[in-house]
Amino acid sequence: MSIRLRLTALYGGLFVAVGALLVAITYGLFASRLKAAGPRVPDLGRLPGPPFGREGLGDPQRVLDEALARQRDEALDQLLTQSLVALAIVSVIAVVLGWMVAGHALRPLREITATARRLSTDNLDERIELGGPRDEIKELADTFDAMLARLAAAFEAQRRFVANASHELRTPLTVQRAAVDVALADPEPSLRSLTAMAVRIRAATQRHERLIASLLTLARSERGVEHYEDVDFAETVQTVLVGTNTRDLKVVPRLRPAHVRGDPALLERLAVNLLDNAVRHNTPDGWIELSVRSEEGVVTLRVANSGPVVPQEVEMLFEPFRRRRSAGGHGLGLSIVAAIAAAHGGTHAAFARPEGGLEVTVSLPAHVPGRATAHLLAAGVSARSQPG
Repeated sequence: MSIRLRLTALYGGLFVAVGALLVAITYGLFASRLKAAGPRVPDLGRLPGPPFGREGLGDPQRVLDEALARQRDEALDQLLTQSLVALAIVSVIAVVLGWMVAGHALRPLREITATARRLSTDNLDERIELGGPRDEIKELADTFDAMLARLAAAFEAQRRFVANASHELRTPLTVQRAAVDVALADPEPSLRSLTAMAVRIRAATQRHERLIASLLTLARSERGVEHYEDVDFAETVQTVLVGTNTRDLKVVPRLRPAHVRGDPALLERLAVNLLDNAVRHNTPDGWIELSVRSEEGVVTLRVANSGPVVPQEVEMLFEPFRRRRSAGGHGLGLSIVAAIAAAHGGTHAAFARPEGGLEVTVSLPAHVPGRATAHLLAAGVSARSQPG
């Protein structure tokens, strides 16, 4: 049964039930009132005149009582019959009106259904745009439109990601093929040319490996966190800082004990990508500032660096394969940062410094471990964070 038919049956059933109850109440009230307010017939035996005998018409008092009783019964029967006929007629009208009202109320749902059936990956820009009062159905249509907008953005991002990934994966293969073709074109290749070809192929292979590793990390981050551990984020950042070649840049760490709960490998990758981004997009004799702090249940990692002025919108750098015009790499570093932060229930933000460089902050929900463990870890991180 369709919703319209069920609603019509519900409307009709409720009307018939209420109508039958009304008829019953009216019948009962009328019957009780008729019996209580019926005409009073005097006792004929006490009237002046000759007494009536038992012959002829019989007892006049009984005859009058029976006549009055029949009259009341006929009136009640007529009332009940007319009430039931009226109830039947009005019930039919109520069912028809209920069918019409249900169809009018469900018309927006039919529009939503028709739009959903027309949608495909080619026309996700279509919207319902339902008018009318701000009721539940209007709210449902607006929610559906918002969902379509998110789906359209997700499909567009997926198309762009696939196109960029195909381009990035094709580039190392093209370099490798060109190197092999050059070597094969020489009938008597020298050891030097073969060595140069091998170096080019190794460099392209390494680029390919880094890209595949980045894509796998991005996919793993977007899938969510499967293994949670108590992680001292300051200790993780300190470990990453020790293992990173910061060249001749001045690094200023301000690391305070801050515990989060998440995947240690992903959190380490987040710190690595932010630090690598700060080192790569910097100027000679530049600087990097690292800070980790925990305030009001939020752990914040801030990475600021000097460098050239960022001309484009900063938030676009967190999309896959979006990079600065003069920068190398695959453009996946900050997108991986955003994905890891989102997988841990956190947020990210970036700010382009007017004098040049970038400032990125990542906020994650804080985790409070046991007091003894926290004390030991805090002492260790504080000792490692001191200069020298």
